Amino acid sequence: MTDNSWNDVDAYLCNVLLEEDDTLSQTLRASTQAGLPEINVTPPQGKFLMLLAQIRGATAVLEIGTLGGYSTIWLARGIQPGGRVVTLEVEPASAEVARANVERAGCSELVDIRVAPALETLPQLAAEGAGPFDLVFIDADKANSGNYLHWALELTRPGSVIVCDNVIRHGQILDAESADEDVRGTRAALELAGSDGRLDTTALQTVGAKGWDGFLLCVVKG
Repeated sequence: MTDNSWNDVDAYLCNVLLEEDDTLSQTLRASTQAGLPEINVTPPQGKFLMLLAQIRGATAVLEIGTLGGYSTIWLARGIQPGGRVVTLEVEPASAEVARANVERAGCSELVDIRVAPALETLPQLAAEGAGPFDLVFIDADKANSGNYLHWALELTRPGSVIVCDNVIRHGQILDAESADEDVRGTRAALELAGSDGRLDTTALQTVGAKGWDGFLLCVVKG
């Protein structure tokens, strides 16, 4: 199958399985108009995150990498009543767009956007006693994926779910000698997930509107 076929299948799945959602469409448009990179999760992937939050019965969700708030809104829709999403974004301009999008979606009271490098905010969350989080979604700079997974482990509890996006990178993760920091960081996350006895984990390859990629899925053991 070609990349065009992958896109067509994604479009078909959206048409068959997902209802039209003006709010989410406006979120994507506003992000694009603000000049943010078009690297959001796809609608089926967003719905997947929402369903994971529902399946877990999540009341506390941590997202590392907000961008324009598209995945944030999906996660907020999946949490239990009284729940909250804490989302970390390094770029103030992106956070401003995300705040407007989250407000338009009616999720402002459910979402706490923290603006700073995530590796500064994560220790602060630990010091605040902000966890444990039921679900962590890691989708930020890939060079630090291993570091983010480490902190996710510190901020979760047995039964918590951790998802790390973009871990296949068009197959580049096979290159153990890669000089690409994103590849190296992704391999570090995969190797940590596979070696840390606190995690039960797998990874799935995906194709679709975002090309050939995949995600890492972990459950914290009891």
